[in-house]
Amino acid sequence: MDKNELFATMPVPQALRRMIVPAAVSQIIVLGAVPTVLSNVMSSLVRSIGHSREAGFGVTLGAVLNIVLDPVFMYWILPDGQQVLGVGLATLVSNCVSFLYFLGILWEIRSRNLLTADPRAGLPRRKTLVAVLGVGIPSATTSLLFDLDYMVVDKLMVAYSDAALAAIGIALKVERLPLNIGIGICQGMVPLVAYNCASGDHRRMNGFIRLSLATGLVVAAVSIALYELFTPWIVRAFIADPETVALASTFLRIRILATPLMFLSFFTVYLFQGFGIGRVAMVLAILRWAVFNIPMLVLLNALVGMYGILWIPAIGDGITVLLSLAAYLRWRPRARTEKPQ
Repeated sequence: MDKNELFATMPVPQALRRMIVPAAVSQIIVLGAVPTVLSNVMSSLVRSIGHSREAGFGVTLGAVLNIVLDPVFMYWILPDGQQVLGVGLATLVSNCVSFLYFLGILWEIRSRNLLTADPRAGLPRRKTLVAVLGVGIPSATTSLLFDLDYMVVDKLMVAYSDAALAAIGIALKVERLPLNIGIGICQGMVPLVAYNCASGDHRRMNGFIRLSLATGLVVAAVSIALYELFTPWIVRAFIADPETVALASTFLRIRILATPLMFLSFFTVYLFQGFGIGRVAMVLAILRWAVFNIPMLVLLNALVGMYGILWIPAIGDGITVLLSLAAYLRWRPRARTEKPQ
């Protein structure tokens, strides 16, 4: 298939499905086996040039190998007492296999794409480096602040009880499932939006935006319904202690309500990356966590206590979504016939 067909002419639902399904699956797998940096970068690279199925297969291959190799290294290869080392080695081997797979894909398609790592092609120009960093730095900042937010939540919860700390750990883990699916949707959307934004096909670009947005919100709504109904059974899959189950169920039911807002916050950051306006994506990421979420965690914990921590995603992301909407209306790419508002 001509890759221009995927980005430029394939029906919007079909093209988006080809991109977001492998990306979403990759994000789900990350919950159980975090890829190495090189494997993750290669996966994104292969997906961004239109080989989304190969990217999804590569990440899945690494995760399956990690699951299969864990008991092999833990109980058959290494002696007793070295189980932790065995898990680490299994993860290392699986990620190396994924990385080699991605290298093979890039080598196989080298004659059909402009992409090359051959130094004879020349070094990156300053304009190229600025463009890459302009999009990459906001993405890295988003991931850093996202993890920092989780660290602050854990740090504040440890002051209450061991049960509260265990409960928030379970809630944060479980809430990542719909959130990571939403991130996968965003990652699959970005190359399609970027291509059509650059080509000037704003009608097709907006089609991808609308369908991605609707898909993410449906996932969030379904997740809220399922988690509200089945939270105790979900929590018991992690722990059986009655006090922890009760706390984790309450924590999860509160935090899951913010899933649509959390998705929208991520969505706008990724959207501006697709537009190539990295500075706006950076500002939105910093506002979300460094200005709103993290300071309010400390403030509401002091004023309200433990349950104040749980409502921060709804409050902080609610404010961020309003600012993101204003930013979108102000800086979104416009067709030549459309006048700025």
